[in-house]
Amino acid sequence: MPEDEKIPFTTHLEELRRRLIICFCAVGVGFVISYVFSKRLFEVLMQPLLAAMPPDEKLIYTALPEAFFTYLKVALLTGLLLAVPVIIYQVWMFVAPGLYDKEKRLVLPIVFISSFFFLGGALFGYFIVFPFGFKFFMGFASDYVRPLPSMKEYLGFSAKLLFAFGAVFELPVFVTFLAKLGIVNVQFLKTKRKYAILLFFVFSAILTPPDVVTQVMMAGPLILLYEVGILGARLFGKKPEKPDANDTRETAG
Repeated sequence: MPEDEKIPFTTHLEELRRRLIICFCAVGVGFVISYVFSKRLFEVLMQPLLAAMPPDEKLIYTALPEAFFTYLKVALLTGLLLAVPVIIYQVWMFVAPGLYDKEKRLVLPIVFISSFFFLGGALFGYFIVFPFGFKFFMGFASDYVRPLPSMKEYLGFSAKLLFAFGAVFELPVFVTFLAKLGIVNVQFLKTKRKYAILLFFVFSAILTPPDVVTQVMMAGPLILLYEVGILGARLFGKKPEKPDANDTRETAG
């Protein structure tokens, strides 16, 4: 049973405030540590683009403070990533008293699997999509036209794309979770497969830059992940209740 049914609402607010302060402090510490290495971190993020550019080409910045603010953003994003374990722990400590034992046992596997798929999606974007996509974009350069990507533009573009791939790779977890709740089942997922594929291409067109290559490279894994979600629904979904033996006999009589 939940342990906090009689705790006053103001106590919950105070507890929430304390947890939020801890989360902000964790992000702050992560930010300070990350800023020390922000230039190196941005160099790592730039590698797929630099590999696609001509040897002598570099990124530029078009405003005097642009490089400084770019490194600040890199440090902030990295600080958020470093603080994720602390944030997850604080969220867990806040909600755990209100959960049943059965629900508590589901939290740790869900957090672990969700983190795994999100990281997998971001790595897929960095190592697979970025090199291919950037070479495609650079192919439009000519003797009269050459790209001059700026630090600010590249950070915003790459961060959004990495987050998008990480988010869409959560699809199997989401589908399995719905099946666990009994909202969907394997037969429903199979029946709606063709509509899901159409939705994936629309979703990819919204999340990715307006070029067919990047959209296909996002929609393709989504289709595969949907199939993984069907497998997860088959293995872990809510099982249909078997009719009671007494009810069966009464019906037969």
